[in-house]
Amino acid sequence: MKKYTNTGSKDTRSGFGAGMTELGQKNKNVVALCADLIGSLKFDDFKKNHPERFFQIGIAEANMIGIAAGLTIGGKIPFTGTFANFSTGRVYDQIRQSVAYSEKNVKICASHAGLTLGEDGATHQILEDIGLMKMLPGMTVINTCDYNQTKAATLALADHHGPAYLRFGRPVVPNFMPADEKFVIGKAILLSEGTDVTIVATGHLVWEALIAAEALEAKGISAEVINIHTIKPLDDEAILKSVAKTGCVVTAEEHNFLGGLGESVSRVLALNNPTPQEFVAVNDSFGESGTPGQLMDKYKLNNQAIVEAVEKVLKRK
Repeated sequence: MKKYTNTGSKDTRSGFGAGMTELGQKNKNVVALCADLIGSLKFDDFKKNHPERFFQIGIAEANMIGIAAGLTIGGKIPFTGTFANFSTGRVYDQIRQSVAYSEKNVKICASHAGLTLGEDGATHQILEDIGLMKMLPGMTVINTCDYNQTKAATLALADHHGPAYLRFGRPVVPNFMPADEKFVIGKAILLSEGTDVTIVATGHLVWEALIAAEALEAKGISAEVINIHTIKPLDDEAILKSVAKTGCVVTAEEHNFLGGLGESVSRVLALNNPTPQEFVAVNDSFGESGTPGQLMDKYKLNNQAIVEAVEKVLKRK
């Protein structure tokens, strides 16, 4: 297996911006809609180069979703952009009725997800969005781990027909996925092989899982690490294949443990191969104001918490 290294930390939202810049050049049907957050969503280049395909909706997120749904009727591929809290919770009815139920080809792109939004606090730190979106029939849900993967996912979504939710973040994080790795929706990526425990991680917790695997190796524990970028449709086969070998699993995500990746994995295991599982996730609470690092440590969303969860689940094998 290749060893993944940090090639230079970047924010995942800039990966989205780079993807939109490339899509603007490659696909004339791609249009962008923003709810008064051009700089935060890194829409600047798209707006500058394709002003006729950029729509500044203002602080009217529900209207933005409705307009996006309408644009698909004429064959356009709309990418909407605002903070994750406003992309989902504020406009859930519009997404359910106008996008999911109507099977519209809208790409709902959400920055500033999870605790790592940081100092803006609990009202902006949505930790329920994955659950909200994965419950909608036909909705694809993607949560990327770094700049390169976010750019690749953005490009892939333009070729994917159907409603989709793309979740990414605000802070600078390690960029470790190969820039040339093809993004396949619904296909997990095996990052490291192991025999004692499976660590299934998504988003910002993928890098933490790799660090945890190194720490576990030093303790004589062999951890298999899987990058789940697509939460729906979930790669059941990859999870079951790994767990059949290791006999236990730890899931890690920057989301409430209710409704997130961990619950999706639990369902797969319950239906196919009941297996001991531990969760690294927010424990049914809101966030609070603080730096991303402070919050991830306080809410135990880091490599140390993953190591502790592994040691706990190993006792249950």
